[in-house]
Amino acid sequence: MSTVVALPAGSTTSLTVGRAAELFLDSLANPNTIRGYATAVGKTAERLGEHRPLATVADDEVGEALESLWGRAAVGTWNARRAAVGSWLSWCRDRGHDAPIVPGWTKRLAAPDSETPVRSRLAIDRLVARREVALREKTLYRMLYETAARAEEILGLNIEDLDLTGRRAPVKAKGARAKTRRRGQAREEVVLEIVYWDAGTARLLPRLLKGRTRGPVFLTHRRPGPGKVLGPRDTCLDTELARLSYGQARALLDAHTAHQGPGTGWDLHEFRHSALTHLGEAGASLLLLMAKSRHKKPENVRRYFKPSDQALAEVTSLLAPGDSRR
Repeated sequence: MSTVVALPAGSTTSLTVGRAAELFLDSLANPNTIRGYATAVGKTAERLGEHRPLATVADDEVGEALESLWGRAAVGTWNARRAAVGSWLSWCRDRGHDAPIVPGWTKRLAAPDSETPVRSRLAIDRLVARREVALREKTLYRMLYETAARAEEILGLNIEDLDLTGRRAPVKAKGARAKTRRRGQAREEVVLEIVYWDAGTARLLPRLLKGRTRGPVFLTHRRPGPGKVLGPRDTCLDTELARLSYGQARALLDAHTAHQGPGTGWDLHEFRHSALTHLGEAGASLLLLMAKSRHKKPENVRRYFKPSDQALAEVTSLLAPGDSRR
């Protein structure tokens, strides 16, 4: 719940831009929200003039400040900064102060189509088959592709979660719904979602686990340093090795696929993106793609819905004259 902060009493012209920004940020309870809003609100207040009365700021001045600060930024950055400034000014108006609004001409932008590369099935098969790629990475890459899951979800799996016979496992998904209304829920206190894999992963997993029955599926090769505190779920009690992190996995993939020096290789998300695109090209329905990807909104998965040329030709044949259909 947000902290209630009293605005200064007196005339509406007494509240300065800078003071309004400070009070708004102080009212936020979530540290992540504060960090996200501080840049947008702080820089906008500075551009508008921190010492001038808030009531003297015109709507178009707010728009011009946004344009000058983030007019050439990425779509996601523009939308986030615009929304933060809009929340700040709305907060001031709700408390009885004469504050401008974000003008209509500074519109929220639609996100462009994903630019994540789609790797071919042959390229993924060749990567997994390479001799210099270790068994741990082979299993991870194959599992990411066959489950079409997010990398954080697969890296967060423990052996106890795996149903090796059914080729499935529950994962804590992005934005998982809580079973309780308490903050900071543990994994057991959120609604888990099921991911499925197939024969490629099923062949590799037993070799990777080597008889282990508990602890993280994917482990580092080193024990955690003395200053690093890990939860019981993130350490293998048998080997005392820690869970493989997202950063480590990403660096390994980059090393295996870089073609023009560090940082030019594949990204872990490309396995999910490629898997869903391949399913869409093979004719999987939008509902099946949503079930596989576990997206909640059709528009988020629609970019993967790319029917093959054969499927498009077949559906086009339905428009032919009656005597021409075969």
